[in-house]
Amino acid sequence: MKITAIRLDRMRLPLDPPFNAAWDPVPRTWFDATLVTVETDEGVTGYGSGDTMDGFEAYEHLFLGRDPLAIVNHVKTLETVNFHAGRYWPLEAALWDILGKVTGRPVAGLFGGATDRVSAYASFGELKPPAERAEAALAAKEAGFRAMKIRISRDRLAQGVETVRATREAVGPDIAIMVDLNQSWRMSGDIEPALDLASVRRVAVELAELDVLWLEEPLPQYDVEGVRTVRAQTGIRVAGGEMVRTMPELLHLLECDALDVYQPDVVLSVGMLRARTIAELAFVKHRWFTPHTWSNGLGVLANLHVVAGVGGGPYVEFPYDPPGWTPQRRDFFLAQPIEVDSEGYLAVPGVPGLGAEIDHEAVRRWRIG
Repeated sequence: MKITAIRLDRMRLPLDPPFNAAWDPVPRTWFDATLVTVETDEGVTGYGSGDTMDGFEAYEHLFLGRDPLAIVNHVKTLETVNFHAGRYWPLEAALWDILGKVTGRPVAGLFGGATDRVSAYASFGELKPPAERAEAALAAKEAGFRAMKIRISRDRLAQGVETVRATREAVGPDIAIMVDLNQSWRMSGDIEPALDLASVRRVAVELAELDVLWLEEPLPQYDVEGVRTVRAQTGIRVAGGEMVRTMPELLHLLECDALDVYQPDVVLSVGMLRARTIAELAFVKHRWFTPHTWSNGLGVLANLHVVAGVGGGPYVEFPYDPPGWTPQRRDFFLAQPIEVDSEGYLAVPGVPGLGAEIDHEAVRRWRIG
C-alpha cells in the first residue's frame, strides 16, 4: 500500500454570536479548521484534523509514495519537520485512521483497548461573571457532565476565584471542578507578564479550599521549580503540557515529577504514538494522562482513542460552552457532532479507524483558498 495523495481542505465557519476565548484577547468571529485527507493506492482513505497545517505543502513529498502503515517512520519524519515548521500531527491521526480501517479495528484497540468510554469534563472557554458561569455549570450538569473546567484570567484573579466559588455552591460537592490559568503558552503578540509565584500560590490556596481537582498551567512552562513549589505548599494537583512541542521537553517534566496531570494534545503537541509513551510513563509515576483537546471533533476523537486505548483519565477534555461554543459549531464539517451521553461519557466509536464521518458538502461550502 502506498500514499498517493494528501489533500488539505482549509475551512472557515463564521461565528455569530462570536466566541470570546479566555486565552485570546480578540473575540473570535470565525472558526478555522483544516481537514487532512490521506488517499492510498488501495482505496483506503484516512482523515485527521487539529492544527491548521499551514506550510505543509513544502513537506508532503516526504510522505507521498510511502507505506501509510509505517507509522513509526512517519512520526520520526514529522518530528524533523516539526523542528523547522508547524505542528503537522493531524497527518499522523489520518494514518492511524487508515491503519484502523485496514485492520478492521477502532484505533483505541490498536493502542491497547483498555476501555470503550471515558468520562468527559465540560471545558468552558469563555470568561463569565460568577452568576452567569454558575448558571452555565448547572446546565452542563443537567446535560450529564460530572466534571467541568473553568478558565480564570491572570488580570482578574479575585473575580475568577469568586466564579469558582459560585460554581461550587451551585453544582454541589459531587461535581469535579478544574481551573485553568493558561500561563504556559501565549497567543501571538501577547507579551504581558505572567503572574508571579507568590500570586499563584495565594490563588492556589483559595482554590484548594474549594476542592478544585487540579490547577492547570499555573506558571510558564519553563518554571518547573515554581510549579513544584505550588503543589508542595498548597497540596493542589497541577496540570500542564498541552502544547509542549517535543518529547525531550515532556520527558524532562516527567523526570522532574513536575506535574500531576499530563495533557499533551495528540494533534497539537507530539502526536498519538509519542503521547502514548508519555501516558505510560506517567502511569509509572502514578500520575494522570488526560490530554487537551481544543481543536474540533476529529481532534477530540484522536485524543479519545489514545486515552481509551491506554486507560487514561480520569477524564477527557470536551470543549463545551454554549452558546458560544457548541458541538455543532466545533464539528461543523462532520456528518454528526461528537457528543457525550446522558451520563457524561464519551464513547469510542465502534467502527474501524477513528470513527469520523465527514460531511463533504460542508467541507465544500466552507472551504477557503
